[in-house]
Amino acid sequence: MSATQPAHDAPATHVVAARRFSCDGGEGALGHPRVWLTVPHDTGWVDCPYCDARYMLDPAATDSH
Repeated sequence: MSATQPAHDAPATHVVAARRFSCDGGEGALGHPRVWLTVPHDTGWVDCPYCDARYMLDPAATDSH
């Protein structure tokens, strides 16, 4: 397994337009605490530590960080 290969399949995958964003589980009161995540330059994706949703940076996104 390399840094660019996910360790597991994600329950949901989302494409984000910014490298830094927040995740709250998207379930309202049934979600999880809001966490701020940053998509690493070397992988192009990050998994939420609470809900395991995978966020991939849109290739057309501008890198403001």
